[in-house]
Amino acid sequence: MSDVEFVVRGGVGRITLNRPRALNALDHAMVLAVTEHLELWRADPAVRVVVVLGAGERGLCAGGDIRFIHEDARAGGEASLAFWADEYRMNALIARYPKPYVALMDGVVMGGGVGISAHGSHRVVTERSRIAMPEVGIGLAPDVGGTYLLSRSPGELGTHIALTGTSISGPDAIHCGLADHYAPSDRLPDLLEALESRDDAIAGVAITAPPSALAAEREWIDHCYAPDSVEEVLDRLRGSGEAAIAAAKEIEQKSPSALKVTLRALRTAAVLPDLEAVLAQDFRTSRRALRSPDLVEGIRARIIDKDRSPRWSPATLAEVDESLVDSYFAP
Repeated sequence: MSDVEFVVRGGVGRITLNRPRALNALDHAMVLAVTEHLELWRADPAVRVVVVLGAGERGLCAGGDIRFIHEDARAGGEASLAFWADEYRMNALIARYPKPYVALMDGVVMGGGVGISAHGSHRVVTERSRIAMPEVGIGLAPDVGGTYLLSRSPGELGTHIALTGTSISGPDAIHCGLADHYAPSDRLPDLLEALESRDDAIAGVAITAPPSALAAEREWIDHCYAPDSVEEVLDRLRGSGEAAIAAAKEIEQKSPSALKVTLRALRTAAVLPDLEAVLAQDFRTSRRALRSPDLVEGIRARIIDKDRSPRWSPATLAEVDESLVDSYFAP
């Protein structure tokens, strides 16, 4: 059985990420296969719409194959660079796809899962959706065009999501511009069937999303995350109430280097002209992170040993100087 399955039926090209035991994490072969089929289907009159979904009950996709990246980084290899380059090209292809691209963002959607879904033209979330860009927790900055999306979210909500690595709900994702439609998870099979005969299939199952809890927090989020330094953000959070203090505690656990790189990446992405320019920036920051001790250590602590006690280097924000941050953005 393939790690990603492709079926065309009733004018629908269905892409099923099929690694349920790994929560459908993307590896290089999967990315290349998806890209190949998207290119084939682009001009295929038998394909009217493309749908991407995840096998199993847990979610669409947990991101990239982190264990593979860990081994590559430990060995001083460059296979991760080839993976990222092809993944980011796939993200750009999805964003510019000439046919409807429907992403079923049910369950867990993290990191690379956001890249394969949230750049699509029709993005459907459910009551089970948990969407996150948690890269700062493993010594990496959000990639796959995540900073493009988050920098364009209302106010400073995207900055909050990126620096805390927190997961958000389906209604939050719609409010932040990462999704478009809300549907009950038990109606997704009906949606898949209806897409084969109706162009307005999504409207037939979508319902009004519940209110976004994150939207209700805009006042303190916009105030606290407005500064362009992580230290100032933390100072404001620590003095702004219970929810803000909890956010500060989350941020304090992340890689100091990744936090500073992420904040700069967000601010830069906000003024870059298009997604492709942001993906080029993502490649620079990811390439530099591959040679950073924090990437190996962050994955070790979170995924390999699971002790949740990373030893970051540099260990504090004060020790992360501007020249180190600059090196992540060098061509």
